[in-house]
Amino acid sequence: MIEQIFHMMKRLLCISFLPLIIFLGCTQHQPQDEKEFAKALLIGSQAHEGFNRCLDFVYGWLNHTDSISGLIPENLTHGMDIWNAHNAAADNYSFMVLTSYILDRPLYEGRMREMLRAEKGLTARIKSLPDSYSFSRQDFQFELTDTARIIFGASEYIKDGLIPLMEYCGPSPWNDRLMEMITDLSGVIEVVDKNLFNNPTTADEVNGEMLQALSRIYWMTGEEKFMDWAVRIGDSYLLTDRNPLYSQRFRLRDHGCEILGGLSELYFLLHFIRPDKKTEYREPLVRLMDRILVIGRNEDGMFYNEINPEMSSVIDSTLVDNWGYLYNAYYTLYLLDGLDRYRKTIVESMQLLSKKYRNYPWEGTSQDGYADAIESAINLYNREPQKEVAEWIDSEIRVMWQKQQPDGIIEGWHGDGNFARTTLMYCLWKTQGVTLKPWTPGLEIGGFQGNDTLYLSLRSTTKWSGRIIFDFPRHQKYLHLPIDYPRINQFPEWYTVNEGSIYRVQINPGNRSMEYQGSTLRNGLELKLGEKDSLFLKIIRVSG
Repeated sequence: MIEQIFHMMKRLLCISFLPLIIFLGCTQHQPQDEKEFAKALLIGSQAHEGFNRCLDFVYGWLNHTDSISGLIPENLTHGMDIWNAHNAAADNYSFMVLTSYILDRPLYEGRMREMLRAEKGLTARIKSLPDSYSFSRQDFQFELTDTARIIFGASEYIKDGLIPLMEYCGPSPWNDRLMEMITDLSGVIEVVDKNLFNNPTTADEVNGEMLQALSRIYWMTGEEKFMDWAVRIGDSYLLTDRNPLYSQRFRLRDHGCEILGGLSELYFLLHFIRPDKKTEYREPLVRLMDRILVIGRNEDGMFYNEINPEMSSVIDSTLVDNWGYLYNAYYTLYLLDGLDRYRKTIVESMQLLSKKYRNYPWEGTSQDGYADAIESAINLYNREPQKEVAEWIDSEIRVMWQKQQPDGIIEGWHGDGNFARTTLMYCLWKTQGVTLKPWTPGLEIGGFQGNDTLYLSLRSTTKWSGRIIFDFPRHQKYLHLPIDYPRINQFPEWYTVNEGSIYRVQINPGNRSMEYQGSTLRNGLELKLGEKDSLFLKIIRVSG
């Protein structure tokens, strides 16, 4: 297939133009250009399929919205009558929003905002905090207000749904929703007691979610009240007998793993803001993490579902799909404290993915297991790139994609949103974070970095005009982070442009190039493509 692409490129005539750059004519590509851009074309076809699948998912679920409220149901079977925060909003709706933000701006500005207004207006029960809503009753599902249920729903919506939107999209109405909910939660909870829920693991999940959210919100706002709140949670876990080290049941799989991620994010925050407090946390946190490494994994470094830290035993040896969520915490401590043994064990485990975990049934046949496992790999691959891991990701994404139905629905429950979340992460890796506005179903973009150069290909089945927009250090701009540490549900940065740097952009190599500031690339360069046209770009940072 690559040879066919070579021949196609040789037949290309004057392909298209960039209004900011004048081209006098097309020239013969050099052999190395053909090789690089043939690779970019193949990558673009992978991203194109993924983007289309994400839009199909959104349109499929929109066909099932409630006719009166306009909200999506929790599930398409037993939950068809219910909207709730912890499932419908956190896991599904939020990634419908993100998909439309990237691929369908009219939908993002229209129905997605309408659904937000409906959710806020219909479901708020304790101030802005939402409760489950029944379409048939046109009222709350439950007559009585259950504070525990509302706390859980709000924490899920904030951390699983709204935080990823905040990190990728920046200021938006969904960011406003995040802030009003976290503010109102401060009047309801401080540290969730393990007796608040029937399942003690749920308390760990909520506290872990709050640690992650509060740490990131502190970085975003600089308001110490959020850090102080997080420290109170951290103290209760690391400076008392509530430390999981002394527990007889500690869940490492999804939900239970939130507390380890949350403690590592607080530790990261304190490293830069309150190093004395960080020093106080170091010994109990490292002891906990070391204990988990010893008793909580198989010989390949994959984590078990549940362990007994106090007795150093395994309760459930089923392997978790969210192994990378746990390793995020270890990589963070490696970055901060130079614990190279943590990095070493992560790299060694990743090297075994392609050999031993192809088409592995993480959660039986559910796509949700693949979503979390693939996200685990993508986020760590961003820090520790390995060819074998890239091949594994390419292999497993196709297993997950095959679970989507012709109408766009995947499995018909709220976990369908995780399919879109992970697919978007995958596609943005394949485009190196570059997006197109507007995007259309017949428009392909693919890219990769090599020798300090970004190679991009564009191809369209129809005439198209718009902007090619480059990613930027979102962790600095939106969160004001000093380091882009790995964290659950973040969308990794690949090729980013700095506003003050200068970049050389060459269209169809062989033609002359132009230089632009990073701010121009971030806002987007105007492009036009004719029907069945292709375009090739080389981008090199030359200064700054």
